[in-house]
Amino acid sequence: MEVNDRPPGAPATAHPGPYERYGPYGAADLERYVPEPDKRPGRTAFQRDRARVLHSAALRRLAGKTQVVDPGGSGAAATDTSPRTRLTHSLECAQVGRELGAALGCDPDLVETACLAHDLGHPPFGHNGELVLAEFAADCGGFEGNAQSLRLLTRIEPKKFVASPDGGAGEAGLVSVGLNLTRAALDAATKYPWPRGGHPTTPGSPKFGVYEDDLPVFAWLRQGAPDGRRCFEAQVMDWADDVAYSAHDVEDGLQAGHIEARALLSPPERAEVFGCAADRYAPAGTDPAELAEALDRLLAQPWWPRRYDGSALDQARLKDAASQLIGRFCLAAEGATRERHGTARLTRYGAELVVPREQRLECAVLKAVADRYVMQRPAQARRRAEQRVVIGELAHTLLARGPEGLDPQFRALFEAAPDDRGRRRAVVDQIASLTDAAATALHARLTRPATSG
Repeated sequence: MEVNDRPPGAPATAHPGPYERYGPYGAADLERYVPEPDKRPGRTAFQRDRARVLHSAALRRLAGKTQVVDPGGSGAAATDTSPRTRLTHSLECAQVGRELGAALGCDPDLVETACLAHDLGHPPFGHNGELVLAEFAADCGGFEGNAQSLRLLTRIEPKKFVASPDGGAGEAGLVSVGLNLTRAALDAATKYPWPRGGHPTTPGSPKFGVYEDDLPVFAWLRQGAPDGRRCFEAQVMDWADDVAYSAHDVEDGLQAGHIEARALLSPPERAEVFGCAADRYAPAGTDPAELAEALDRLLAQPWWPRRYDGSALDQARLKDAASQLIGRFCLAAEGATRERHGTARLTRYGAELVVPREQRLECAVLKAVADRYVMQRPAQARRRAEQRVVIGELAHTLLARGPEGLDPQFRALFEAAPDDRGRRRAVVDQIASLTDAAATALHARLTRPATSG
């Protein structure tokens, strides 16, 4: 445990060392909530941030959280390859974001840190678990995976501790400040820089990036930032996320036998895909004809997979198609952004990432293909219903029987909570930290009928 005597939120000092290696990034970008000396002078602050996320337990736990295709499921080619988890998706997103960010002038370690961190707060069973926790936490600030990621980075993941400013609860009067990343890293990892209900254009949007409890550190990391605007590195992270999962989820779906390439030539099947894209992934008001054109552009490419039988040749073709898609989407964004902003290094609030509409719609169609053929399978619908029961019952059981069933870290938060609102938040933090298997096992243990004798 590392301890610093400075209370959280106190003014930070400028980052020591030469600034030349940081280019357009200034002293404020390099500040940490709690100042720390450099342990290795030759390493940049952003390299240090990247290492902290890479070595975190929260990142490792993503290996036990499903991305789209269940690693334990069966399919036509289930033995040929391992489908992606949240961890492998995060690693692939980091590679995409690092290269795109570097091409546009961002610090590559900074963008990679944001990409590695972007899914840390997602709960067991992905968005399915997120919906249940949002309902359970409605009276204590709600739940959102991105807000949970910020909470984890700044409070939950054990790395740095400081003296509590009010001498309150916590081991020996200490309070965690999480990984204590730089201001620029936390800002780059913030996909939705507003609290619940604070979306700049759609107040009713369920997307937000900070809980009420975490507003002090959020205000600190957003010092000098325009209200509701994402920094350039966060925009690169967000597009890298879309690019990685749109290409790879279709790849996983084809390999698992859930997607049939020829189905995309059938008018009824296409209509369902376009309906899903219009409802969930494409910009509001998108004409289905535009979505059809987007899909047809992809189908016309010489590398597009027209069949898949699990052979080595088909595996190679499918892998090439995923690579071609990633290159297509990243090069389009790089070219359009450079066309608008020129050749200067683009960082922080000095530019906006420009993604051509054609590529946004192609990406939306790919997401809809995975949604329609993987997530909407009848077996998945049943599985999601079972998962919602697990998370819902687990949340209410932990609240009723707590601190029983809570890990020591969250037990302490539960016991120190002054009211039901605080206890609910401790339960949510506990559940969000679990892998799919751990949530299922804990639910079974706590809800198993007692046996006599």
